[in-house]
Amino acid sequence: HLRYLQRDGVTRQGEPGELYGPDSDRVEGKDFIDRAEGDRHQFRFIVAAEDGIAYDDLKPLTRRLMVQMEEDLGTKLDWVAVDHFNTGHPHTHIMVRGKDDRGENLVIARDYISAGLRERAAELVSLDLGPRTDHEIEQRLLQEMEQERFTGIDRRLLQKRDNHGLVSPDGRDVFRHTLHQGRLRKLERMGLAEEVVPGRWRLDDELEATLRRLGERGDIIKTMHRELTSKGIARSAADYVVHDAEQNTEPVVGRVVARGLADEIQDRHYLIVDGLDGKSHYIDIGKGEATEPTHDGCIVRITSRNNEPRRVDRTIADIAAANGGRYNVDIHLRLDPSATERFAETHVRRLEAIRRATGGLERQPDGTWIIAPDHLDRVADYERQRARAEPVVIERLSSIPLDKQVGFDGATWLDRELVSNQPTALRDSGFGREVREAQIQRQQWLIAQGLANEEQGLVVYRAGMISMLRQRELNRVAGQLSEELGLSYAEARSGDQIEGMLRSSVELASGKYAVIQKSREFTLVPWRPVLDRHVGKAVSGTMQRESVSFTIWHQRSGPSVS
Repeated sequence: HLRYLQRDGVTRQGEPGELYGPDSDRVEGKDFIDRAEGDRHQFRFIVAAEDGIAYDDLKPLTRRLMVQMEEDLGTKLDWVAVDHFNTGHPHTHIMVRGKDDRGENLVIARDYISAGLRERAAELVSLDLGPRTDHEIEQRLLQEMEQERFTGIDRRLLQKRDNHGLVSPDGRDVFRHTLHQGRLRKLERMGLAEEVVPGRWRLDDELEATLRRLGERGDIIKTMHRELTSKGIARSAADYVVHDAEQNTEPVVGRVVARGLADEIQDRHYLIVDGLDGKSHYIDIGKGEATEPTHDGCIVRITSRNNEPRRVDRTIADIAAANGGRYNVDIHLRLDPSATERFAETHVRRLEAIRRATGGLERQPDGTWIIAPDHLDRVADYERQRARAEPVVIERLSSIPLDKQVGFDGATWLDRELVSNQPTALRDSGFGREVREAQIQRQQWLIAQGLANEEQGLVVYRAGMISMLRQRELNRVAGQLSEELGLSYAEARSGDQIEGMLRSSVELASGKYAVIQKSREFTLVPWRPVLDRHVGKAVSGTMQRESVSFTIWHQRSGPSVS
């Protein structure tokens, strides 16, 4: 979370954010984390003054607020903060350790967090900028009257409901009465309020939740319009699609327009994707760290994560049920002679992943797993928990923007679509039309390269065209790396044994490749996600067509097959 708060582009100058504390304008996040190790909990909140844009520097306001908070709570607080100016509303992120000055767990009343702290901040802002005039307050309330979001007026109306759940406009003064009456009429038009008798209104039970959803959707639509417009992309608001993270939807294939932050406290991110279906999609992609970086212009396929147990889970449950609740590779191979050891090991890796995430699986010293009778229910809970953090799966189809693919000397996403027996459907509008036009241009380039020809109005592609293009790019990149590394390049062929140090990775149009270095030469092999944490380590594996099965060598514990 601290790394994210200090990311690039959050200051007025577009630089990384800097942590500060009570007495210093620059503090080390690691020191704060070290002090907080073992804390049961932590408090995180955002201070966003409505007139924050009037402050040249938010640090003095933050420090005075924290001093006031210490007085209210009767304890010194250990805190750090970061100021952000990357939105239309300058704001400050504050993190407070969960310990008081006596080393006890810090307890803060819910009301203080939800209301008391806000009132303290408002008092300080009023002292700095002066109180709002009655006219300013009235104008703000009048603007709220017609808004399709949850407002302060709605909160007041909910508080005024009687024992029968009915509410009447405030009759103490003309302005308040008019304000409440106007808001109730607006809610009536929205289907969220009903006048049961003259002057007496029943509010919808889901009023707050519905208005908050509408407000969020309105903010999302504004965000989509701003991002699309800034990229020079003209799309009708009727073609905006907002995906609900809790609902499974059809896969979306398209061009990434922007990636951003929807909720800084929960670290929820979104993607805006210009789809092949001619629509623009806003998709909640969950925790920022759960997905790889997706730069603007790359082409992706996004699918909802399946929350059901997988076939591998059912196989484990069946084998364990037939063996007294026990599972290991030997038992698997004994029950299924057609299975290979490598296939059985994929089941072990699945169990390891669930154990690391939940701690709910027992593995005995000899490698045998104890599988409970309700194993599939536990797996379903694990998948649901995972889906909350990672609601979708993002598959990067191309890191090269569409316009660069037309004349690219390598295997591109356009080529794979052109030769596919089941190409992605294209709508003749929006990005779908752009792709259709790019495919026609790419076909002409392939014909000029002798990789395709036109016969009776149809374009026919040479056999092995994709492999030829992939090899062209691979040879070109290998030559560049050879000059940089001062090593000769050894091409990896199917069946070859691959050994050496995992030096780095390189991104090609056809995918990501690992650079495996020996003493005098290096080779390039397709990347596997398991390699992410093993750069700089010795690896070995066997090349099989267009993939490789790796063994990661650890210094003491021996090899770990992945």
